[in-house]
Amino acid sequence: MVLVLVFGVALLVAVLLSGLAARTVLSTSFLFLVGGALVSDGFLGLIHITPDSGIVSVTADLALFAVLFTDGMHVSFAKLRANWRNPARALGLGMPLAFVFTALLTHFLVGLDWTTSFLVGAVLAPTDPVFASAIVGRKEVPAKLRELLNVESGVNDGLALPVVLLLIAAAGPAVGHAGEASFGKIALELLLGLLFGVVLPLLVNGLVRFRLLGAEPKLQPLLPLATGIILYAACHLTHANPYLAAFSAGAVLAGVSPEAGEAFEPLGEALAELAKFAALLVFGALLTPALFGGLSLGGYVAVVLAIVLIRPASLLISLVGTRFSRREKLTAAWFGPKGFASVLYGLLVLQSGIPQAREAYTLIAVCIAFSIVAHSSTDVPIARMFDVEDLVGIPDDDDHDRAPAAVQGARTH
Repeated sequence: MVLVLVFGVALLVAVLLSGLAARTVLSTSFLFLVGGALVSDGFLGLIHITPDSGIVSVTADLALFAVLFTDGMHVSFAKLRANWRNPARALGLGMPLAFVFTALLTHFLVGLDWTTSFLVGAVLAPTDPVFASAIVGRKEVPAKLRELLNVESGVNDGLALPVVLLLIAAAGPAVGHAGEASFGKIALELLLGLLFGVVLPLLVNGLVRFRLLGAEPKLQPLLPLATGIILYAACHLTHANPYLAAFSAGAVLAGVSPEAGEAFEPLGEALAELAKFAALLVFGALLTPALFGGLSLGGYVAVVLAIVLIRPASLLISLVGTRFSRREKLTAAWFGPKGFASVLYGLLVLQSGIPQAREAYTLIAVCIAFSIVAHSSTDVPIARMFDVEDLVGIPDDDDHDRAPAAVQGARTH
């Protein structure tokens, strides 16, 4: 009950400060992270959570499913077909470059084996604009920049997931025939998850179209929720991968039934936010002084380089030849927060029992903590830079190609 009380108090404080957070460098996600750390054994000792606690795995499981389901519903196939080039560059070139370069840093600076190093790279590759909300949520920021960051972050969670799971299997103690069986099991779970994620929404959509069936407007938001609950239970009963199922189901449901996606969006966003906050509180409780003290100097160097060099360089390379201005490219390159999916993938690594799980998790956790502080404290000032310069009519030398509608939208904000 102490944990429930702490979560309720943290939620109340976050809601009361959310207006201030939207205008300043304060972040509601950061509040939950700090709140979890303050009430943990490392400080006030009000709650006692260890990496082996059941609450860690349960919270991570539910939160990751909820977040991937809502992320999938944000995938617009129509928009992807119309504006696929820039996000495709970020996902097809920028993300793999960040993955590989982070793995190299991890191996040579931290000393983890190659498989675990690539696992760390896969966990830290996804981005999440929730820690840079002023960039993706303010209309004064150019629309094509917001679209790039939104599409990239919405899709890269699902792309990284199979790689993370396969690398966890590869990093385990199983060798020889057992190792092959482990890979086969993972592949079967992923295929089943994908199958469930595609078939169930299509089945539900088919049922809705029967003449005698259909949801009345006030209950329509519960249709995707019911689909998600059934999917979650079915995956756990059959050992199908629930996370790939969640992402694919959200995308398919939004594609075949846009009206259901629109009706579910407010409820889905609220549920996903609650799940995120709960997982961040638990994650924050694991950020003890002992954890930060357990990372070597090489690990801290790797963390800083991953944030200030690897992500920016990888995305800048992927955007060479695009019509983004210099300022837009630099903004997109900087805002690659190690996001919420990385938090949950890191907890999966910690729970996996692989030989170097603790060392990998320590590096991942410190990198996420540093990233949250760095990115959530710089999004408002950089967003205001776009706002101020557009409002006073100061042209950017590299900004001629910006769409007039975007400029007009900025001036009327």
